[in-house]
Amino acid sequence: MNTHDPQMPVSAQEGLKRLIDGNERFVNGTVRFPTMNKEVLASLTQEQHPYATILGCSDSRVPPELIFDANFGELFVIRVAGNVLSPEVAGTMQYAGMHLKTPLFVVLGHENCGAVTAALDLKFRNVAQPSRIELLVHNILPSLENIDKHADRTAQIACAVEANVRWSMRQIAESPEGRARAAEGAYMLVGAVCEIATGRVRFLEPI
Repeated sequence: MNTHDPQMPVSAQEGLKRLIDGNERFVNGTVRFPTMNKEVLASLTQEQHPYATILGCSDSRVPPELIFDANFGELFVIRVAGNVLSPEVAGTMQYAGMHLKTPLFVVLGHENCGAVTAALDLKFRNVAQPSRIELLVHNILPSLENIDKHADRTAQIACAVEANVRWSMRQIAESPEGRARAAEGAYMLVGAVCEIATGRVRFLEPI
């Protein structure tokens, strides 16, 4: 089995290539890691060196480790409904950048995201949500500024999912930590959207 040493550093470009290649294996049904590799896990007991930090949605159909065919120690994954950036999420990402030195950061959305749909319903139809869900949905609303209220519902959701990914990316990029790391050339930030039916991941053009 051809895999990388989880203790060896990986550049952002190489990390992105590994995600793309891993997703291709997943889509084609040729995954390398169908079962747990306990030997790799044992080698990580003292430290970890993930090559990518992924902020993704909590949706059970979009597990990053599976759709990118990644092994233990390769991905530092943060999952929250709607892949929103809260203070807790920002703190976790800061940990990944400062302590784990992760070179690649990915915001991963997915088709027909329930949180994004709820935000659209609140914005255009004034559909209320339970209090805690509404707090989360309000984090998504700024991303919907340019969504056409007269568009077809399917197209509207698709545009909103991508816009929400870009909104999280923008907040990360414009944070003091994001600006500092960008100035150092220390990291790469990319966005992506997963197709639920196939598991194929589409990486977005840079913002």
